Amino acid sequence: MSADEIDITARRQVAAEERRMRSRHSMSLRDAFAEFLRHPSPWIMAGFLATALVARVWLGGWGLADVLVPVVMVASFPLVEWLVHVFVLHWRPKRLGPVIIDPLVSRKHREHHRDPRDIPLIFIPWQVLIVVIVAALAVGLLVFTSVERGLTFLVVLPAIGLVYEWTHYLIHSDYRPRHAFYRRLWRNHRFHHYRNEHYWFTVTTAGTADRLLRTYPDPDSVEKSPTAKDLHALSRTE
Repeated sequence: MSADEIDITARRQVAAEERRMRSRHSMSLRDAFAEFLRHPSPWIMAGFLATALVARVWLGGWGLADVLVPVVMVASFPLVEWLVHVFVLHWRPKRLGPVIIDPLVSRKHREHHRDPRDIPLIFIPWQVLIVVIVAALAVGLLVFTSVERGLTFLVVLPAIGLVYEWTHYLIHSDYRPRHAFYRRLWRNHRFHHYRNEHYWFTVTTAGTADRLLRTYPDPDSVEKSPTAKDLHALSRTE
């Protein structure tokens, strides 16, 4: 297939998806939240958050670090989100001898790109969350200089995770943006899925890490990618 044919095919795919998007009825925020609660990852993160919060309040011993830890985590999250999206979610399977290294979260993300409307694929797999929680506990209890500061970290982490999960779900739902900030998030992530998967990696912010790392172009200057729904064109080699 020539470059011109690829471009024409990509344009047709994007145009068809945009027509389908415009024809759908908008859902209410209440209905969106009800659907959000039908999936396991919000409950897992909320349970982790509640447990860590109770433990943190019970221990007490508050200090300046309990302000600094959340500030640093929130400020750095756009960069962390970008790095995870690029190097983990968009991981290209690699062969190491007889073993193919292809994590579950990467496989599920490729499925998500193939069908962005498949609601369960929007959410972080529960198996991945269990691994993240175990790793977070190790960091919180072993890396920080005190249990109190570690628990503060363990409170903030699932709170950020819930914001990410809700934002990502809402963007892919039939809820339509009504405010400028959310409209920018909605637009950028739609560009990532339907225009070009090599740009617009952050979900919870717009123009932060993407702008810093030069993945926040003018959409009109970016060619429509034929592999936005087939990351690394792997389906052609399977």
